[in-house]
Amino acid sequence: MSSNYQDLNSKTIDRWVDEGWEWGIPIDHQTYVDALNGKWNVNLTPVRYVPHSWFGNLAGLKVLGLASGGGQQMPVFAALGAECTVLDYSDRQLESEALVSKREGYGIRIVKADMTRRLPFSDGEFDLIFHPVSNCYIEKVEPLFLECARVLKKGGVLLCGLDNGINYIFDEKEKEIVNGLPFNPLKNAQQMKLLEEEDCGIQFSHTLEEQIGGQLKAGFMLTDIYEDTNGEGNLHELNIPSFIATRAVLK
Repeated sequence: MSSNYQDLNSKTIDRWVDEGWEWGIPIDHQTYVDALNGKWNVNLTPVRYVPHSWFGNLAGLKVLGLASGGGQQMPVFAALGAECTVLDYSDRQLESEALVSKREGYGIRIVKADMTRRLPFSDGEFDLIFHPVSNCYIEKVEPLFLECARVLKKGGVLLCGLDNGINYIFDEKEKEIVNGLPFNPLKNAQQMKLLEEEDCGIQFSHTLEEQIGGQLKAGFMLTDIYEDTNGEGNLHELNIPSFIATRAVLK
């Protein structure tokens, strides 16, 4: 399983998209038009919008949507004048990117690739990386942050949505603590069984040391941060944050 869990995840996400997954529904035409007129918002995490100040002026910038397929954020950035590239391993998510770009008439580079491997880009190619919550689907996050540092220009910006791990300790109803951390189904058969029963794909918890510390060790300087909830369920109702968004600049 350890060698092909990414193949399983890509097929799982394809199926979720076909079933109407929230993060696989591309934006409509009006949302694109609104963005052209300066009215827009995007998410790194489920509920809170990313502050516009985190982006600055996107016109002319080279932006990489890292594991950011689905036709939700890249069309907005294109409307704001960015030169966009999107990388994802889900065929369905990438098809949505192609659909919106064709419908609205803008160009985008669409790349199918696995972010656990070397990113298929040149050193210093991008000005900004937009990486919504998705590293919970990979076992090791530190190598990814090193790759982000490699493909960003000096002074480039990395925007990340991160899972803080709390979702993995609770049962499906978010009432009882049933798991310890770390959550790694490749090393824990019971955790793998739980994921299979709940149709969650293969997911992993990551510590803040791995995620924020990993960015710092890769050469980034953290400039801002906020927390967010699941958007629904018991933890959300109790206002318990389960996600973190970070803005970091490559030194």
